[in-house]
Amino acid sequence: MASATRAIRDRLKLADFVIEVRDARIPASSVHGDLQPVLSSKRRLIALNKKDLANPNIMNKWIQHFDSRSEDCLLINAHNRNSVKKLLDLAELKLKEVISREPTLLIMVVGVPNVGKSSLINSIHQIAASRFPAQGKLKRATVGPLPGVTQDIAGFKIAHQPSIYVLDTPGVLVPSIPDIETGLKLALTGLTLLQGSVKDSVVGEERIAQYLLAVLNTRNTPLHWKYMNNRRMEGVHYETKEKESALQNLLPKKRKPANESDMLYIQDLVLEVQRALYVTLSEFDGNLEDENDLECLIEKQFMALQKAFKIPSHRDCNEARTIISKKFLTLFRTGKLGPFTLDDVPEAS
Repeated sequence: MASATRAIRDRLKLADFVIEVRDARIPASSVHGDLQPVLSSKRRLIALNKKDLANPNIMNKWIQHFDSRSEDCLLINAHNRNSVKKLLDLAELKLKEVISREPTLLIMVVGVPNVGKSSLINSIHQIAASRFPAQGKLKRATVGPLPGVTQDIAGFKIAHQPSIYVLDTPGVLVPSIPDIETGLKLALTGLTLLQGSVKDSVVGEERIAQYLLAVLNTRNTPLHWKYMNNRRMEGVHYETKEKESALQNLLPKKRKPANESDMLYIQDLVLEVQRALYVTLSEFDGNLEDENDLECLIEKQFMALQKAFKIPSHRDCNEARTIISKKFLTLFRTGKLGPFTLDDVPEAS
C-alpha cells in the first residue's frame, strides 16, 4: 500500500485534473490525509459519492463549507448516469483553459477504499462508450464488495480531440486513523481497513453496532422515528449487487430471491427495529452524556433488537449478539434506517 501511495504521487504530477471521491456520509473522515497537500495544489473536484445514503440537509451545509474554502464539490451517485454526466461536465468545464493548449489531458480518480471509485470509473466508461463508439470495447475497472479490489494503476481513454484519459488507482489505505471515533465511522460505513484487513470482525460487529446505537441515541434519532411508524416507509431502490446481497441476509432463509413481498417484509422489519429503539429511548431516564448510563441503554436496546429480529432467546448469547449486530449494520449501510451524515460540518473560522 505504501508502494501504491508512492505510485499515485508520481501520477499526480502528470494529472491535469483530479477527481477526489469521498463518502458523503463522512466527508472529512474519508479523506486520505497524506495526499491532501498534493491534491490541494492540483485542479481538483471533490465528488461526495453515495449521496442517497447521506442526510440532504446536512450535505447542503457541507457544500457551503467547501464553497467557503473555494473548493469545488459535487454530490454524486456513482451508479446514476445523469449524476456522473454532471460530474464529467463540470470536470470538462474546469479543464477548458487547459484543453485549448494541450492535445492530451489526464484525469486522475483517487479515494480511500470502498468510496465507490471503481464504480465511478465504470460509469464514466459507459458514458464514454456512448459518446465515442469508435473506441470499441472499453476495459472496465475491477469492482468488489470489499475495499482494495483494484490492484494496479491503469489508464483508460474516455474521449478524443483532445484525448482524455482517466487514470485508475489501487485502493489506498488510510495510513493512520487519528482517533477512535474516526476509525469507528470508517468501520460503520464499511470503509475501514485496519492492519491490512477489511472485515467487520477485525473491529468487531458488536462494537460497531454499539457505536451506531450511541450515535442514534445521542442525536435522539429514534424519537424522530415516532412520526414515521404510523405509515409504511417507502421502499428504496438499490442499484448495486452488494446492497441486494446484503439485504438477503435480513430475509428468512427459506425465502426465494428478493421480490416485492420480500421488500415489504424488510419494511416491516425496519418499523419493528425503529419501534424497539424508540420505546427503549423514550423510557430511558438516565443521562445520555454519562458513559455508564449510555451503556445500560444500549444493552437494553440489544435485547429489544433481539425480539425485533425474532432471534430465539435460547440461542447462544455471543452468537445472538453477532447476528443482531450484522442485521442492524446491514439496515444502516443500505439506507433502510434513513439517510445519515456522521461527520459534523466544521465551524466557520
